[in-house]
Amino acid sequence: MGFTLTSHYRKEVCIHAGGGTNLGMGLTSQCPWAIHRGQPNKIQILRRIFMADQKAPQMQATLGLTGLTANAMALIAPGAFLWLTFFIQATTGVANQPSTAPAMWLGIFLSLLLCLATAVAYAEISKLYPGTGSSYYYAEQAMLSKDKAFKYARIAKFIVGWGSHLYYWVYPGVMVAVTGLFVGYIVGFLYPNFLSGSNPGPVFTSLVAIVFSFFVAWIATRGAGASTAVNIAVNIVQISALVVFSVLALGYRSSHPSGAPAFNYDGQTLATYTYQFATNPKDGSVMRDSSGNPLPLLDRTGKPVPFTIDYPATDSSGNMLAHPNAASVIGVHRWSWVFIQATVAILILVGFESVTSMGGEAKNPTKHIPIAVIASLLIQGLFCYLFEYFCANYFLNSGYTMQSAATSAAPIGDMMIIVGDYLLGHGHGKYFMLAEAITVFLALIGTTLACLNTGARVTYAMGKDDEVPEHFGLLHAKSLTPHRSIWTLAVISAVIGVIALSMAFGDAGAPTDASIAALPHNIFSSFGYSTHDKMAALPNSLLAVTLTSNFGTFILYGLSCVLCIIAYSERHDKHVLMHYLIPGFGVLANLTCMAFYLAGPFFNLGTKMEPLTALGIAALWGLYGAVYFIRSSKAKGKTALLEARETVVSKQSAA
Repeated sequence: MGFTLTSHYRKEVCIHAGGGTNLGMGLTSQCPWAIHRGQPNKIQILRRIFMADQKAPQMQATLGLTGLTANAMALIAPGAFLWLTFFIQATTGVANQPSTAPAMWLGIFLSLLLCLATAVAYAEISKLYPGTGSSYYYAEQAMLSKDKAFKYARIAKFIVGWGSHLYYWVYPGVMVAVTGLFVGYIVGFLYPNFLSGSNPGPVFTSLVAIVFSFFVAWIATRGAGASTAVNIAVNIVQISALVVFSVLALGYRSSHPSGAPAFNYDGQTLATYTYQFATNPKDGSVMRDSSGNPLPLLDRTGKPVPFTIDYPATDSSGNMLAHPNAASVIGVHRWSWVFIQATVAILILVGFESVTSMGGEAKNPTKHIPIAVIASLLIQGLFCYLFEYFCANYFLNSGYTMQSAATSAAPIGDMMIIVGDYLLGHGHGKYFMLAEAITVFLALIGTTLACLNTGARVTYAMGKDDEVPEHFGLLHAKSLTPHRSIWTLAVISAVIGVIALSMAFGDAGAPTDASIAALPHNIFSSFGYSTHDKMAALPNSLLAVTLTSNFGTFILYGLSCVLCIIAYSERHDKHVLMHYLIPGFGVLANLTCMAFYLAGPFFNLGTKMEPLTALGIAALWGLYGAVYFIRSSKAKGKTALLEARETVVSKQSAA
């Protein structure tokens, strides 16, 4: 074939091949254990060793502790997710039934405990096996370290890698979808005659999702150094902006006791008013003038009735409106609601494990990656998320209720307008909202960039192992990025984003008929909206895609906790708490959340259509994976069970 293996690889092939004739690849009679042509699995091993011996581009170790932590923090991105997912969390439930939103804060806290247990598992196992591929790579190494279980290494890593793609390939699609809603809200605010900010049309938001997907992919192909620089800047900006908004929201609630004059927010005009709205006695809809502005409720003298604030817990139908006190924000309300909210909240906390896929680019992976995993989750989850979600939930009032949030594309944007009017003067809150929106968009770039990088590197690791098409395992000659994986993921993200936006206001998020009638009549705004009843009967596509990504997360995190237990099971340095009890809790917590996808619909615990849709997608993905594994193994001459430990191959996988 015109090449010769080095003496080092000749030796390794002799050790791992296992007897036979000369293949004419630099192996001579000096090697008594050459590979038989009838042993295709071992020929495959030799081919991979040869590929590793060539001078192909390899990832460079350029990231220190700061860079690794910044990449993980950017994926968690509290500045973006508070804005983007509050709507999803507010609409998690069944149309015309009480919302699960009262348990939003505690659901996040439960998810945080689950993630902390999983983070410990990742941190501990990354100390043993620094390399590119995250849990996919860990699965192989953990099994190869066992005297009897090593034969299952290939099956284990494929299951973990394939399952992780349900998370890593769907999650970026969720991010580009919510970016479409975010941009739609801003454009609708600036140009209300073109687009509705509260209910932007699926055509416009889908176009934004497609463009944004390829824009972020372009940044990702520039290399890890460029991505890290962007993420460090994004983290500083978004956390600062987050603290400012949270403090102002807390101050607004504290300075407006029940009965005090306050602002009444209108979701159609995206503006605040100082009077109560006149409503239609037939359907309760807000009455408006010819320009669409809400008409004031008049007293006996014909003067507008001033709006005074209150904090009612529910409306006459039992739907949540506001938290009467701080204890209500962190209260249980119903445990079923807590678990349902936790299955959604996992979306905002994932990402701490992303740095484990960058072992090939870390200067000191065994030391810095474990620290980065834990530090990113503690900073973003324990401090930022719990603080900001408390403030946002505590802010809710009769002028802007949870029901208002459930029918808006950007509830946090609405809240920013209200607190901005309070801070800067009536009518000036829009400037505060737009300034904060810039930081949110930067955070969106950072978090989408981080998840694209992570997903592409897991696909790259599988391509390098020839478990998926080999072209995914190639690096760009100049940027040293897995460019083919990145661009493929960009296409997938764009498609998933469009699907997620097709019925983003379905089920419990369906707008009223009056709101639909008020939409600007053009293809970018009103196309895709039918009637309230028809939309309420359809699953919320954004929530369904989100739950699909989250289900993949639970699978990956649960398996990673199991891998930590396996990896340390026969080691002398194992610790009962760190390597058994904490990962064991992580396994149990992940399984419990997964069980709610199935138990919830049958026990009438929250929404039905979306979790069942997510389960169906996950089942199809698993079935396709099994078929692909069997056919691919047969075509490539691989066996499912290893006959010998592929230690040399593992070293190359880590490169």
